[in-house]
Amino acid sequence: MIKLARYLKSHWVAVLLAPLLMVLEVCMDLLQPKLMASIVDEGIIKGDLSHIKITGLYMLAAALVGLIGGVGCTVYSSIASQKFGADLRGDLFRKVQTFSFRNLDELKTGSLITRLTSDIVQLQTMVQMLLRIFVRSPMLAIGSIIMTIAISPKLALILAIVVPLLFIVMFALIRSTLPLFASMQSKLDAVNTVLQENFTGIRVAKAFVRSTYENERFGRANRDYTGSAIKAMQLVAINMPILTFILNTAIAAVLWYGGLDVQKGSLPVGDLIAFINYVTQVMLSLSMIGMMLVRFSTAKVSAQRVQEVLNTSSEIRSADSATQHNNTAGEIAFEHVSFAYAGASAAEKAYELRDISFTAKPGQKLALIGATGSGKSTLVNLIPRLYEATQGRVLLDGIDVRDIELGSLRSHIGIVLQESILFTGTIRENICFGRPEATEAEMLAAAKAAAAHDFITRLPEGYDTQLGQRGVNLSGGQKQRLSIARALLLQPSVLILDDSTSAIDMGTEAQIQAALRQLMHGRTSIMIAQRISSVIDADHIIVLDEGQIVAQGTHGELLRSSGLYQEIYQSQAGKEATVHG
Repeated sequence: MIKLARYLKSHWVAVLLAPLLMVLEVCMDLLQPKLMASIVDEGIIKGDLSHIKITGLYMLAAALVGLIGGVGCTVYSSIASQKFGADLRGDLFRKVQTFSFRNLDELKTGSLITRLTSDIVQLQTMVQMLLRIFVRSPMLAIGSIIMTIAISPKLALILAIVVPLLFIVMFALIRSTLPLFASMQSKLDAVNTVLQENFTGIRVAKAFVRSTYENERFGRANRDYTGSAIKAMQLVAINMPILTFILNTAIAAVLWYGGLDVQKGSLPVGDLIAFINYVTQVMLSLSMIGMMLVRFSTAKVSAQRVQEVLNTSSEIRSADSATQHNNTAGEIAFEHVSFAYAGASAAEKAYELRDISFTAKPGQKLALIGATGSGKSTLVNLIPRLYEATQGRVLLDGIDVRDIELGSLRSHIGIVLQESILFTGTIRENICFGRPEATEAEMLAAAKAAAAHDFITRLPEGYDTQLGQRGVNLSGGQKQRLSIARALLLQPSVLILDDSTSAIDMGTEAQIQAALRQLMHGRTSIMIAQRISSVIDADHIIVLDEGQIVAQGTHGELLRSSGLYQEIYQSQAGKEATVHG
């Protein structure tokens, strides 16, 4: 929490005014019992009506001043807490944008959503409580204790017994609830992860009639979270009855011993009433402190989770010595590159890619082919540094990609990922996502090259058609064509197509390939494909199997020399396919 306090510095006016106004309210609250005692002792008992009226007006004035202080504190504490949350949420979101794919693999999407929403709300609530209740309750408790001592030091000894007892109860409660709240937030992560996966893939679940299974999966996560929440809240719920019992016991003791003093004439009735009011204020203030400390334990867990994200550093960042690379030819070279995902052991079997070496010259079309899980997508993700190579070097025009400023590197690489991701907005905004400043002519040229222009113009609003979440109102092939157009608009020196035509018919794919040959003349193209027909015309084909290059060459060379390539070709061309060179 202390580390996150820096987010309050820019809102210091509200942070300062909130407690000051609360001090004003507390002073007025402490004044009320004394005024009430004066009414009883000097007004009611002595029958002085004018004293009752004057003192009553003082009480009313004090209540109004206290109201101004309380409302003002609420307003400024709300401003401070909400702006604190907004700034923290913004920084957290910007931090996530810097994460590598490896970081995103470690911090699951569902967990990140929880931290950006639920955890920050917990912290906002805590900030508001710190500026209101954590100012009001201690001051009211201390002030009331001082007033009780001033009224009757003997009766104040009751508080000397009760207050430590209250602190022992609160300490035990907080110590017990802290691990339970940590477990609660972890279980909430699991709930959000299931929700995120289900809502993303709900069409698949319906298509495979797996709604019952998904309901059970969510039910398990929901029950786990509910169980943890019940355990934590049961302990919290015990707090109030215990504190109420101690409060009532203290008041009974005050009435017993105070009543005896009144009978002896050593304590005025009004002072006894005021004393009871102060004791009640002490107990209620300590109860509020106890409740707030319980909330503090939940906020502490949330603060740790938020701080974990803020402290996470991407291993992929621009080095201090990194340079801009402006005149890019587009030559890509891998030199003995190996890669293992986070948490993998150093054993050779743990590597996704092992000892990969090849060169793609400018103007060449390089194709990667192999079985699912052979490492094709992982390999191309190393070029724009979406992942970092574990061993070896990836070079762009002979320069290690780690020595090129990250923004400069990625500006020269257009990539169409395996999953076509579109954003809520217009088709125009999605195509221009990488180059918002692109001209209309450039956007249209990219759309035509991706064979997307015709279907876009048939839509009622054309390029201004609004897309639903993830482009839900488009077919898979249409989404892939928009993704290709988005990459082409960058006019990249290196274009990477990661199985990005799998949902496109062969006729449309042929159109796209013809347009790419013209657009990418003198530039490097790297294509991952499942269909051999997509890579027949490639200048160089690399065959991957279990993370290793098992063969490479042209289509004809591979048909003569690679049994695996022949097997893939025959499985697609049919049993009757004749192996030819």
